[in-house]
Amino acid sequence: MAKSRILYVEDEEVLAMLVRDHLDRNGFEVHWVADGVAAEKVFREVKPDLCILDIMLPGISGYEIGKTIRAIDKSVPIIFLTARSETKDVVEGFKSGGNDYLKKPFSLEELMARVSNLLSMSGRTAPGQYKIGGLSFDPVRMVIQQEDQSVSLSHRENELLKMLITMAGKPVERKEILMQLWGDDHFFNSRNLDVYVTRLRKYLKMDPDVQLITLKGVGYQLVEG
Repeated sequence: MAKSRILYVEDEEVLAMLVRDHLDRNGFEVHWVADGVAAEKVFREVKPDLCILDIMLPGISGYEIGKTIRAIDKSVPIIFLTARSETKDVVEGFKSGGNDYLKKPFSLEELMARVSNLLSMSGRTAPGQYKIGGLSFDPVRMVIQQEDQSVSLSHRENELLKMLITMAGKPVERKEILMQLWGDDHFFNSRNLDVYVTRLRKYLKMDPDVQLITLKGVGYQLVEG
């Protein structure tokens, strides 16, 4: 399962540890840096799904980091954190590319809600979802999505894709799929599986880099690139 990646820039170490641990426990992959100088380098390496930027930083302010990030990626959601809440500060945050603005001190639950909301609104993956290549898969809504394209899945298509994507990059035995989805490996169910595999391949064509390959005599493997 691919986690949503977050770039978190914060120089207060105690606060950073609390926020990072909370986000990690809620299913995010957090990349924390303590200063603005390292932020751009990490952003380019990690390609995060969302950024959380403290404004008052040593060297380079969060505003400047936001402008730099926005010049690289116009769509990645940015949340600014600050102890200041005057109107001019809020306006400056939005001018610097921010999508949201959270005043310190804040509750971790409120931060989580804002993060999840921005990820959902931007079409990027959130906890409980899966990501492979440019595709997002939401097993609760039973939808595969890439930007403005989406496909609704049947229950069995949804369960099959969940099996494959949780094992992405690894072989999944055909018999294991049949036993888990149908409860037996009879010929009729085996032919049904072929039909569902064909359908999933059609849906996955939204991203040509994502492929569902057949491993002869073994089963299937979902791969990226």
